[in-house]
Amino acid sequence: MMSKPDNNSIQFRALQLANQHRNAYGLRYNDFTRYRKHCGNRTHRLRSSLKMTHGKGRDFKKLPPITLENIKPGHLELLLFETERAWAYSQDLYTASIQNKKHETKLRHIATGRFRRAIHWCTQLLSHCQALHAAQRISAENLLEVNAYTLMLSGRFLRFRNEYEDALDQLCVARDILDLLADCAESSKDQALATLFSDEISPEIRYCAHQLGQKDSYDIDRVVKEVAPKRRDALVDGYAGLVKRLRTEGHGDATIQGRKRLQELVWEGQRIPVRNPELVGVLLRVQDAEGTLKAKTSTDEKEDADAEVKQQGKKRHHKTRKGVAAFDAILAALSDAEEATGGSTTSSPSSRDIHFLHDYIVYNLLSRRVERDLTLISALISSSQSPRKHTEKSTSKKDSKDPAGAGEDVDDGARRGGDLTDARVNPAIVKLLDTVVQSLEHMRSLSIVEEAPDLATAVEARLAFTKSRRCVYLARSYAAVKQYAQALALCQRSHIYIREASSTLSVSSPAPHASFYPLTLTEVNSLEQLLLNDEERLKRDWFAYNGGTPTARRDTSKKPLFFDIALNHVLLDIERLQERAGLAVSPKRNEKVAQETPRATVTPVAKAKMEEIERPATPEPAVSSRAGGGLSSLLGGWWGRK
Repeated sequence: MMSKPDNNSIQFRALQLANQHRNAYGLRYNDFTRYRKHCGNRTHRLRSSLKMTHGKGRDFKKLPPITLENIKPGHLELLLFETERAWAYSQDLYTASIQNKKHETKLRHIATGRFRRAIHWCTQLLSHCQALHAAQRISAENLLEVNAYTLMLSGRFLRFRNEYEDALDQLCVARDILDLLADCAESSKDQALATLFSDEISPEIRYCAHQLGQKDSYDIDRVVKEVAPKRRDALVDGYAGLVKRLRTEGHGDATIQGRKRLQELVWEGQRIPVRNPELVGVLLRVQDAEGTLKAKTSTDEKEDADAEVKQQGKKRHHKTRKGVAAFDAILAALSDAEEATGGSTTSSPSSRDIHFLHDYIVYNLLSRRVERDLTLISALISSSQSPRKHTEKSTSKKDSKDPAGAGEDVDDGARRGGDLTDARVNPAIVKLLDTVVQSLEHMRSLSIVEEAPDLATAVEARLAFTKSRRCVYLARSYAAVKQYAQALALCQRSHIYIREASSTLSVSSPAPHASFYPLTLTEVNSLEQLLLNDEERLKRDWFAYNGGTPTARRDTSKKPLFFDIALNHVLLDIERLQERAGLAVSPKRNEKVAQETPRATVTPVAKAKMEEIERPATPEPAVSSRAGGGLSSLLGGWWGRK
């Protein structure tokens, strides 16, 4: 913020100090109450450190006068925060007057008084800075910043009192000084700071010009060029000398070097302005990380071109790991930039540019994340394929008709599916492809992508292609655990995504912003051929496993279907076939088991037929010894009586 290069000079950046504390303590969300309390606490601490208190107890101690000999940077900072405190209080009261119609007049009167008090503190700050500049203890740039700050505050006060002509003069001169500071800024951050304050007062200039009845009041640059040259010499003491000294202080050469450090952001042929000074440092880190990544990529490509094939196969995994690690710095910088742009909720004129810049940063973050994931997939595939595996696959290619076992690796296996990898790697690749799909879906929902038809089509094609690759590796994961039905269903789904990607690519135009994920129709056709090979292999493995049934285990009680068809034409020894297949025990084995088994243990099977069971005869009823006759003997026999 402030420093003392030597014993005499003072460096005081009024605009930078005000912007830093406004954003940190409430004004980012238009919370004037919080900012006013912060400024009050800040002034109390400054008075205590500078020993400018009125004493303790009942005795009032008069403050010592601030002279040119004893002035310090803390005195200037104290006057600045007194100004900010009174201005924030006036804005808070003005907001309350709008909400409280009953006491609107009273609140506006108090707000005007606090605004006038802010002008008083600001005028004292300007007079001290002019005295320091006359003594050559403060630079012309610092004095111009204080002049611009004073003119902005006084112009807003005059507009608050509906004095539009005087307000327009002061605001236009302040805008002219800010444009000069932006042109002669030492760094890109200072340039963005001046641009930020210019954007804040631009709507007020347009409003004042409209109230004065000027034509084309929306053209702010025209209004400033007409008004500022007439009034700047009268409103700023020694304006010509300040400008001349500013240009001779070496800021012109430093400006060129500073702008080279922060490259212009271009999207679809249009320049993206960076108006937030907090973003400049973050974007500089992003550019440095991108430069480091490009340097590492070019170095790796050069080493791969010069290395031999065997050495390249040994070093590929190590180089790819270094390539993945190179993305960490740029992803961290882009994440910080996203957080810096995502919290803006103000309705300033630069809010549209901030939202557009936020989408631009998010798009770059997602593209770098996709590029990192694809590089990591390439690392996993290359690490799971050793030179010995490649040799075995090339040998099996000559002896087998299965094209899926070929050692063809499409673009290092990073995008098209590559060669058959280790089954343990497939779940990790599926998880990475899930992340790629998620990033592409988020990218597709961004407004800057929706407004670019070619880019939106390119993102959709890459999304469908990535989903197809995911189905391929997921099918291989299912095949590794003998679930062939699910694997073939995923292959069918992969065919749908391939047709979608192919149709989208055939009608789309090349999109330069989609270079992070290169994709052509040749690669789509190669993935489709690879998928056909996988389907054929899966069908053969499924049929060899259990004859193509959906059950996981083989049913030995049911013969395969081709036996029923073959027996209509030829006679086959089923028992012999089962014996050779290991599904039945040989007759010699049965005889040996029968000899070793004791005869006593062999029991005949009991017959369960009803007619073969011998039942005892039903006994006849006993005849009574005493012969009876008549009806009584008959009835007595029924009831058991004699």
